[in-house]
Amino acid sequence: MRFTDRRQAGKTLAALLGAYGGRADVVVLALPRGGVPVGYEVAQALDAPLDIFLVRKLGVPGHPEYAMGAIATGGVRVLNEEAIGWYRIPEAVIDSVVAEEQRELERREQAYRDGRPGAAITGRTVIVVDDGLATGSSMRAAVTAVRQLHPARIVVAVPVGAPSTCRELQQIADEVVCARMPEPFSAVGQWYHDFSQTTDGEVQSLLRARGHALRSAL
Repeated sequence: MRFTDRRQAGKTLAALLGAYGGRADVVVLALPRGGVPVGYEVAQALDAPLDIFLVRKLGVPGHPEYAMGAIATGGVRVLNEEAIGWYRIPEAVIDSVVAEEQRELERREQAYRDGRPGAAITGRTVIVVDDGLATGSSMRAAVTAVRQLHPARIVVAVPVGAPSTCRELQQIADEVVCARMPEPFSAVGQWYHDFSQTTDGEVQSLLRARGHALRSAL
């Protein structure tokens, strides 16, 4: 049941999104960094533009792997009130984590875009891609932020996700495509043979390659 790596997972996911192929109104937004190799394969298969949408997880202090929320481009902040209550996290601590992650979000925005403007979203069908869904905090922040840009439709698409999270996201997205929903789920990385960290260089390379492919086709 495990994917070889993110690129192979992206090809599997793209096969489920064929109805969006070859349409001028479709844009693929990948969540860096792990979502970019997946999004690249989806964009290639659908012959669609590929862009990034930056989201940063807000890790619980002392337990950074557990999300107490997320922030996204556009000043959106989504908090996991259950986690905050369970760990009794003070507001000052939340603000400190937000400030730290905001700095990293801005750094990546500058590094990945390399001066390029973001893709046009208003009135278009936006496919938001990541490498998987566990708690879904990052994806919820992304969908909330993208919605503010007035797309015609938002499609959440991931190779693998916790069944409950995939169901919950149906409440805020127009469509949710989770290629695999294993039970029990545990963690996203469990469903990949190679889940090594995607580098900044790989993100930049894939964005340039997709942009070059689109320009060459004109």
